[in-house]
Amino acid sequence: VYSIVNLSALNAFEDGAVIDIEALNNKGLIKLVKDSVGLKVLGNGELTKAVTVKANSFSASAIEAIEKAGGKAEKI
Repeated sequence: VYSIVNLSALNAFEDGAVIDIEALNNKGLIKLVKDSVGLKVLGNGELTKAVTVKANSFSASAIEAIEKAGGKAEKI
């Protein structure tokens, strides 16, 4: 079971930000799931910021959108 975030939520961060599960939780953008094994990023919405996202899993569309916006998707 993953904690889930959609691309559109990542726009809450500034260009160049490094985003991980802790940063998302601190901004109240995700709810930590009991027994969660990490973070999964889904491709719903549009990403307009060039950010680095560190997560355990990404959908193919999320990776494509993150890279298209000039950012990086780093699997941890």
